[in-house]
Amino acid sequence: MNGRSAATTVVAAGCDVLAILVFVIIGRFNHHDGLRPTGILSTFWPFALGAVLGWSLCYVVAQVRSSDLLHHDFRPESIWVDGMVIWVATVAIGMVLRQQFGQGIAISFVIVATIVLGLFLLGWRGARMAMLRRRLSGA
Repeated sequence: MNGRSAATTVVAAGCDVLAILVFVIIGRFNHHDGLRPTGILSTFWPFALGAVLGWSLCYVVAQVRSSDLLHHDFRPESIWVDGMVIWVATVAIGMVLRQQFGQGIAISFVIVATIVLGLFLLGWRGARMAMLRRRLSGA
């Protein structure tokens, strides 16, 4: 990975962490669950771990598809396909972990989490893509 793509990857990871954290804080605030750091962390970690596993899957697939270990096609900042995989993994694994550790997974929560995390995790990627296209077109 060259310096630019390493920086892009770090920024993408930060954006995903921030997106999940904002989702958690909004949800806890709207449900009057409080904003104590321990409460936020208990809600955050299942989704964060899901995102990490999604990132890991994308990275492994990029490595396997590449014939050059130093110059692979790992692009977690892209919407297609990596962003979609990260989003689905974040929600699916997050819900499984919540269920396994006694946290709620009501169908309404699954639907809202899927939509909101989709908007947040794919939204920043779409905004980035639009800005890059605009910059490339000279507008």
